[in-house]
Amino acid sequence: MFRGGSTVKLDAKGRLALPTRFRSFITERYDGRLVVTVHDDGCLLLYPQPEWEEIEHRLIHTPNQDRRTRDVQRMLIGYATEVEMDGQGRILIAPRLREFANLDKSVALVGVGKKFEIWNEEAWEQIGSGWMGGRAGQENLPHPLESLTL
Repeated sequence: MFRGGSTVKLDAKGRLALPTRFRSFITERYDGRLVVTVHDDGCLLLYPQPEWEEIEHRLIHTPNQDRRTRDVQRMLIGYATEVEMDGQGRILIAPRLREFANLDKSVALVGVGKKFEIWNEEAWEQIGSGWMGGRAGQENLPHPLESLTL
């Protein structure tokens, strides 16, 4: 499970260094193989390759007579890019992916269970500010979260 957030830097070549606490786990369990794709929230998703392959399989086998389904398949699979962690724990984020998520030098890397989200740092801060400002409490929670107690 990936959890927690970090602010990380992209170097001039577009490489992102994963936090040290995740590197050995990713290397040992997934041989450093990851997949980056886009999300319609404006961030990137970073999956260990086996986790992504399960999602990709489900996407490919989803009936796509509906235009929205086809759009989701096109975007998620069409932008999916295999990356490999190098010896310094870095991955290369392709220019078109950096452009999609408006990534600059400083990005937010957020562990969300089986994947990471990669955000433009300012966009991530705005989401946090909105949530802290009460936006989350003003909306009805989705049904699966109504019974969650913290």
